[in-house]
Amino acid sequence: MNIDFARARETMVEQQLRPWEVFDVRVLDTLLAVPREAFVPEAVRALAYADLALPIGHGEVMMKPVLEARALQALAIAPHESVLEIGTGSGYLTACLARLGREVVSLERHADLAEAAQARLAAQGIGNATVHTADAFQWTPGRSFDVICVTGAVAEIPARFIDWLAQDGRMFVVHGRSPVMEAARVHRNVNGVRIESLFETDLPYLVGAEPAPVFTL
Repeated sequence: MNIDFARARETMVEQQLRPWEVFDVRVLDTLLAVPREAFVPEAVRALAYADLALPIGHGEVMMKPVLEARALQALAIAPHESVLEIGTGSGYLTACLARLGREVVSLERHADLAEAAQARLAAQGIGNATVHTADAFQWTPGRSFDVICVTGAVAEIPARFIDWLAQDGRMFVVHGRSPVMEAARVHRNVNGVRIESLFETDLPYLVGAEPAPVFTL
């Protein structure tokens, strides 16, 4: 089956993203430029631009394109800014973040996913993104970041993630209890931390960030 992926990208932007109020020109240009099909496992490549979360192994998924786009728009990444991505997955969102910012440090728990993502980034000529095999709840960056993008849900927003934000830094994170979670933008400045609700969604949890079990009699 021959698929016109360039046309599929355009259709994704016009039929999925714009109706969901993704209008940021830099974000749309990025999503038109980065070939999502190059980051999708072969078995589901035909669905690269479908309005679906796609499996990538280890029970992990690629977020729906519209959720990726809304995250990128909410972060408003400037070309000079540093980005930390928590949860590399396929490397697709990593590539988009790298196109928008100065550098990306990305963390992935699974070594095989991390290696595959780094290889895909290299194949696309993306040299300003580095993937590390690491658990975000055990890792210590030793620095701060202008932008943090968390690609898995958390029951509560971890204080350690907020601590990694530079002044005037922003973080996109989905938090709460499935099936009704809240996508939020966390903004840190001299006055403290502000959490802004963006929209409702549902996303698999980061390992280690699940809600504590509730026991009922």
